[in-house]
Amino acid sequence: MTDNIKIPSCTWQRPIGLGWDNPYTVRYKSNLDDGPWHGMPLGGFGAGCIGRSSRGDFNLWHLDGGEHVFQTIPGCQFSVFEQAGNQTQAYALCTEAPEDGTLSSWQWYPTEGRGDARRRGRGDGASETETEREISPSAIASTGTYHALYPRSWFAYSQVYQAELTCQQFSPIWAQNYQETSYPVAIFLWTVHNPTDAPITLSIMLTWQNIVGWFTNAIASPQVRVRDDGSPVYEYQPRLGDSTGNYNQWIQDQFRVGCLLDRVRLDDDTVQEGEGQICIATLSNPSLEVFYHTRWHPVGDGADIWKTFAADGSLPDRNNETPAAAGEQIGAAIAVRFTVRPGKTKQIPFILAWDFPITEFASGIKYYRRYTDFFGRNGKNVWSIVRTALKHYETWYERICAWQEPILTREDLPDWFKMALFNELYHLTSGGSLWTAADEIAPVGQFATLECLDYRWYESLDVRLYGGFALAMLWPRLERAVLAAFARAIPTSDDTPRIIGYNQAQAVRKVANATPHDLGAPNEHPWEKTNYTSYQDCNLWKDLPCDFVLQVYRYFLLSGSTDTAFLRECWKSIVETLTYLKTFDLDGDGIPENSGAPDQTFDDWRLQGISAYCGGLWLAALEAAIAIGNILLENPPDFELSDVIDQSSSQNLQSEIQNWQTWLQQSRPVYQEKLWNGQYYRLDSASGSDVVMADQLCGQFYARLLGLPDIVPVDCTNTALKTIYDACFIQFNNYISIQNPIGAANGVKPDGSPENPNATHPLEVWTGINFGLAAFMSQMGMKPEAFQLAEAVVQQIYNNGLQFRTPEAITAAGTFRASSYLRGMTIWAIYQPRREAQNPL
Repeated sequence: MTDNIKIPSCTWQRPIGLGWDNPYTVRYKSNLDDGPWHGMPLGGFGAGCIGRSSRGDFNLWHLDGGEHVFQTIPGCQFSVFEQAGNQTQAYALCTEAPEDGTLSSWQWYPTEGRGDARRRGRGDGASETETEREISPSAIASTGTYHALYPRSWFAYSQVYQAELTCQQFSPIWAQNYQETSYPVAIFLWTVHNPTDAPITLSIMLTWQNIVGWFTNAIASPQVRVRDDGSPVYEYQPRLGDSTGNYNQWIQDQFRVGCLLDRVRLDDDTVQEGEGQICIATLSNPSLEVFYHTRWHPVGDGADIWKTFAADGSLPDRNNETPAAAGEQIGAAIAVRFTVRPGKTKQIPFILAWDFPITEFASGIKYYRRYTDFFGRNGKNVWSIVRTALKHYETWYERICAWQEPILTREDLPDWFKMALFNELYHLTSGGSLWTAADEIAPVGQFATLECLDYRWYESLDVRLYGGFALAMLWPRLERAVLAAFARAIPTSDDTPRIIGYNQAQAVRKVANATPHDLGAPNEHPWEKTNYTSYQDCNLWKDLPCDFVLQVYRYFLLSGSTDTAFLRECWKSIVETLTYLKTFDLDGDGIPENSGAPDQTFDDWRLQGISAYCGGLWLAALEAAIAIGNILLENPPDFELSDVIDQSSSQNLQSEIQNWQTWLQQSRPVYQEKLWNGQYYRLDSASGSDVVMADQLCGQFYARLLGLPDIVPVDCTNTALKTIYDACFIQFNNYISIQNPIGAANGVKPDGSPENPNATHPLEVWTGINFGLAAFMSQMGMKPEAFQLAEAVVQQIYNNGLQFRTPEAITAAGTFRASSYLRGMTIWAIYQPRREAQNPL
């Protein structure tokens, strides 16, 4: 694979260990703010994932489905020893030593190098020499660069070692793949080049603390409370540090070697959540020396492995399988030593794999993860995963490159866009994603990602109207599974009473035929117990039924326009939920009215009467439903299924289509007459507001996207878009007087000023809404403006410490809200209108 070590030019990149002077901080104290040290996550969809930051530490641990743990575990680390001539040096490859003083004998990777002059120094990790102190500050250089282009990332080390070192990290994720994309594995491919005229000996060490059993909730019955922002949140306490009974063993399997980390189980025939195995492994051959230690002390000073490693790159080859006593911590280590001749290059693969097959939600609600369809379900298959990775990692890498290359070579797409396009897919790995084993209901398993880490419920339908583009375009069978779950949920009801956080009113959890807001939360039963959020009464929302219909038709078109069976499967739910929504048309004009409470995705923003946002979605949804009905008329089923046929017989189809056509013919002129003011569509028909809403024509965007008739005149669309661009982007950024624009505000007056300076949602810049607006502009021929808007948002995210935790909202005050938000993947909607000519996917 030495031909593949070239790092693409369009990665997100940052000097290793370089911090942020003024990163975005959280807007509300109750919201999560881990700080800016986030890197690309590793691991397959729904398999649990691990993150490694640009300073080199492993600090993100999403190994329990839907749960978030963010902290550095110092004993999990790469280290490199080098001997060039009679000079030696060794560093653990993180730029920050542990804050608690552990591993004090280790030397930590420097953030400043001194080029060739530094190499003439001691080079053993000790204090700098007099010669080094005399070097001018201008000679100081960074010691490497971190690059990320999901699902690949790189550490390119420089100015420290004589050898040129690159560590490439990836997991086997690529579009249209429903097997390897689920694997719980990360590959670390080290490329070592010797640019000197003398041999260099190196040793690469991977250490790992045994954390088996840590990632499950220690609270048997977690309590749900209402946070100060009105959102429900439940208790979660992982079993961090509970290593009693953990043990490690050395494995030799022909040319494959590794340390397997396990735990003594009470019942060896069953596996519980959090139980399983981890393994670190590599390949051996006659040109390599492999060393190991299976029981070192990761919370001591680390000398039990560092002393020999720093001296000559070796480990003492100790295999001790004694289980950890109560309160004891143990780690494993593997090191590979080799010599690289002048001008030569060598590659060394390391594998990190884990096998935690069970995700448990509420007590007793357990699902096997998707990867268990291929590796078994007893939690003892990590070595099989390692063997598979060592055999196929080169092929996996080639397939990732084959997927990405047609986009990366597009000259009409700027590098910042290519970078963000792929990196925003991080959410499918680290957004609390679930992917279950296949069953009769879900042939490729059920899938879900969280709305975000603060609003911890799955697949919020109003959000995935935007953020669902990526899944629909790249993994359509998973998109199908998500929408099928919504279709099953629509006719259900749940009369459980609840208090609404926004206004303390009482409501039932789920009304029959109302489209649910979400597919549930990790502490209950996702896919079966829906509508978890209680901030608003989502049974009253006016966008959700339309969102469902539009997403069903979006899936159908993006998956090739052949899955008529799925349209038939969803038909009954489409009919029922549109009929339910029509009951909110209290004045009989054909369009359901907003109630004056926040009853749509902008759930802190009151809309009254007919609204541009919800009314437009209603018109587009009626058009989509009519199109779906006509497709079913043209494609009758091949066999009789009583329920399906009853609902989608030719007679019933024609009746529903005619009904919707009547509603559409009645409501389209009402929408235009009540809302169009000559420059833009008014926020709503009853509030008297003159606010320019950025997303006022989401319905028109969807109508065009899905090849449906325009819901408003094209000239009105063009005029409205120009007004939005001017007011919400140009004038708003002038108003807030910020040097670099931050994006378009959700809603401001035509001069860019706020209608209410204390408003929440109108003055926020929503990342996904901006990407959606940019996609709409591109669709309508405003491509320069579209990319100007999208670039402003991308730069805010990736220059200010929000990478790999893209929030829902940013503000002019340098704050953010709701990190790791699903709607960030809307950037794929910008790419969608540009696919037609080259269609690289």
